Amino acid sequence: MEKVSVFGAGSWGTALSYVLAQNGHDLLLWTHRQEQADEINQHTNKRYLKNTQLPESLKATSDLPQAVEHGDIFVLAVPTKAIREVCQDIKKNLNRKILFVHVSKGIEPDSLKRISEMIREEIPEQWIEEVVVLSGPSHAEEVVQEHPTTVTAACENTEAAVRIQDLFMNNYFRVYTNTDVIGVEIGGALKNIIALAVGITDGLEFGDNAKAAIMTRGLAEIARLGVKMGATPLTFSGLTGVGDLIVTCTSVHSRNWRAGNMLGKGKSLDEVLEEMGMVVEGIRTTKAAYQLSEAYDVPMPITAALYSVLFDNVSTDDAVGKLMGRTKKNEMEDLVDLL
Repeated sequence: MEKVSVFGAGSWGTALSYVLAQNGHDLLLWTHRQEQADEINQHTNKRYLKNTQLPESLKATSDLPQAVEHGDIFVLAVPTKAIREVCQDIKKNLNRKILFVHVSKGIEPDSLKRISEMIREEIPEQWIEEVVVLSGPSHAEEVVQEHPTTVTAACENTEAAVRIQDLFMNNYFRVYTNTDVIGVEIGGALKNIIALAVGITDGLEFGDNAKAAIMTRGLAEIARLGVKMGATPLTFSGLTGVGDLIVTCTSVHSRNWRAGNMLGKGKSLDEVLEEMGMVVEGIRTTKAAYQLSEAYDVPMPITAALYSVLFDNVSTDDAVGKLMGRTKKNEMEDLVDLL
């Protein structure tokens, strides 16, 4: 049994807490809202997982120092934009080494930092045992229904990755390990951009041909950038590459697909965000990925087209026209470049 503190009581933080509690670990889930902690202690979290009965052993608190004191392993399940603030609050109460696990999927605009880099910037190295990334095709709504799910625990330190593999793994939640942290983080973050784009094509009622094209060429963009940043090409053929891309682009559970679908139907970005009521990571990540493509001089036409829709007020029809009218090229150029 491990002592684990989970920070962030959204759908994914709650679903992972569900898994950990069922696995018999001593778990404490932190939320910044006392009323949400009270509800979770009554075994529901209806805003995020409305039909789920939570295990009695799943306890919640809004007292951050209590959560910091509780665990030897910290699972960070807050949105990318909240990572630094939560880490700063954690740091104020730390007095020992902690194994950090992050489960969010995003890149910080402007700084262009991956989440593991943000954690290491905010938490002094003396308090970090290791940082592990847990990522893969995994909708919270299906995990709490105990539907078979597979994810990857990534860390350059294999022993730390195996410890997290053992922490989460059970008969419906299978965990693999990987040492390619860059590839896993880039794949997990950038697939949200492609899901937004697929949602737009569905909103425009373009059909399955367009969806397949965006997903396939989107994966090529992700791999191009990831490899330029130091990732292993094969990672993008795995769970945190093509696997996460498929589930996020094809499922009604996907916030990013739903947001893109509304954009495709003609709603403004402000209208979409108001109606969603939850964080849509792909919107913020689109800005970061666009900046990364320029910084690394990597062509990412789908990302650029989506950026123009989200931030330059270009219509979805005009963005599609620009994509389809680009200069002709050989499909295998990407593969040759990667190899």
